[in-house]
Amino acid sequence: MRLAMNSALTGMQFSGIRRFTALAKQTPGCILLTLGEPEFDTPAPIRQAAVQALEAGDTHYPPNNGKEALLKALSAFGAKQRLSYSPQEIIVTCGATEALLCALTAVLEPGDEVMVPTPAFGLYQSITQLCRGVYRPVDTRAAGFQLSADALQNAWTPRTKALVLTSPNNPTGCVYNSQSLEAVAALVRRTGIYVICDDVYSQLVYSPNFVRFAARYRDLRENIIVVDSFSKPYAMTGWRLGWLMADGPVKQQMEKVHQYSVVSVTSFTQTACALALESDISPMRETYRTRRDMVCRRLAAMGLPAEKPEGAFYIFPSIQKFGMSSEEFCTRLIREGGLALVPGSCFGAEGYVRLSFCCGDDTLAQGLDRLEAFVRRLEQE
Repeated sequence: MRLAMNSALTGMQFSGIRRFTALAKQTPGCILLTLGEPEFDTPAPIRQAAVQALEAGDTHYPPNNGKEALLKALSAFGAKQRLSYSPQEIIVTCGATEALLCALTAVLEPGDEVMVPTPAFGLYQSITQLCRGVYRPVDTRAAGFQLSADALQNAWTPRTKALVLTSPNNPTGCVYNSQSLEAVAALVRRTGIYVICDDVYSQLVYSPNFVRFAARYRDLRENIIVVDSFSKPYAMTGWRLGWLMADGPVKQQMEKVHQYSVVSVTSFTQTACALALESDISPMRETYRTRRDMVCRRLAAMGLPAEKPEGAFYIFPSIQKFGMSSEEFCTRLIREGGLALVPGSCFGAEGYVRLSFCCGDDTLAQGLDRLEAFVRRLEQE
């Protein structure tokens, strides 16, 4: 006989994104537009810096929170974006995933609630459940994926402890406007909840005058936790490196989670990370912008309505007119159309699908051709 395992895990599903990616890989010739992974390789100077550090014998335990040089570089990088965090208020993490785990574990007591504007990345719900918290979605579909004071107030309860804010958003590419951000700030001032800013796409914004929440509302510093990552802007997904920034007392508690879960990130990568912060990512961003514009034109021609993304490299078109679930749509698209997208149900938004346009141009063009052919067949059914 064996005793039951952790119920927070046994009731949890595996990632829908990975599930549909796996299904596509089992389908010969299928094109994948599922993962948010840039097709670019990590720039050569960053890779060379890691090689040089490894050859120099940088293979010993680094400080728990990160090497001093990298922490100073991250502090200076943040200052350029009007984020005032000292090196002592930063933790280098195993990607944004570990950063989110540290943040929510440090903040939540069992039964505490986490508000998440949806559509949203499924990781937020999973980590909340692991922490024995309660996930509270705030549906933004009717408001063009923006937030309002009424929507936030209706979702808030006395057990609400935190709100996860992702701008640009995954899966919609939405950038929250001033009214949305002010609604969040007003709620924080009134209730004292934490705002966990998942800013992993903050360098991939196409609209001008973008300001991160933590930079706009410095008066709320003690309530804000900033999560960021090297993965998306620098094409470093496989490196699994990110960072956390927070007010000293908040950072101190998150540091305990980090220390007792992973100890520290890999030593020889940290010099390369400091170099990455000096990289010019504008060519990659402009490539994504060009693809964004092309995808918007193609989807409009197919009759698939979608909000124009102002950041990241995703678009979230509606498929409601076909009268089927997003899971059915995406399953049939793989099997009949040879193309893999991600169902909106994976993001808490039925009736939509996520298309990632961070792949190569030829792959993207072929994928859109296959999507259009599939849509035309559905229209004839």
